[in-house]
Amino acid sequence: MNIINLGEQNSVLNKFVAQLRDINVQKDPMRFRTNLERIGQIFAYEISKTLKYSEKKVYTPLGIATVNTPDDPIVAATILRAGLPLHRGILNVFDDAQNAFVAAYRKYDKGDDFHINIEYASSPDLNGKTLILADTMLATGASLEIAYNRLREDGEPAVTHLVCPISSIYAVEYLQKHMPEDITLWAAAIDEELTSHSYIVPGLGDAGDLAFGDKI
Repeated sequence: MNIINLGEQNSVLNKFVAQLRDINVQKDPMRFRTNLERIGQIFAYEISKTLKYSEKKVYTPLGIATVNTPDDPIVAATILRAGLPLHRGILNVFDDAQNAFVAAYRKYDKGDDFHINIEYASSPDLNGKTLILADTMLATGASLEIAYNRLREDGEPAVTHLVCPISSIYAVEYLQKHMPEDITLWAAAIDEELTSHSYIVPGLGDAGDLAFGDKI
């Protein structure tokens, strides 16, 4: 698996990530969602550089211009609910992309043990397309792996990009062992610690709650 950590480069992305983590800025849910959307746009722009392009003619009021534009059919997918603002940012760039959604969550058993439960999945035909699967947090990697395998029931994508701004080193290593080698993982920060409850440290907390409010 190819791993690209954009947070290692100096760019405005790091400012948005810093605000996501900041407990004072987190008090404003709209700001939190907006920053996730901005981050999604940055990742989508970087992914756009990897696509296949061909020259097209564009007819202007005064003549004909030639421009290279992407040819790859794209499916933008996310895991509900925390991934929705990130997904929207990706769609702001790939505005003609098809969409896929997976509702997956942790179902706790005894103690700290849990399994991933999928309640809903909706996807177009993925055969031969470029799949961009986004989720704000990558803690253990289990949710993303299960969501990816569920989506593959609807076709085999030609290329897959995983967009996970805040990731743990544990999850990165897990996906390296369990996901196809030709997949690219895009991150903005890879944190070293994972607690016994599988929370990323320093992380940023519960992204879904910060974006949309507490849940029961």
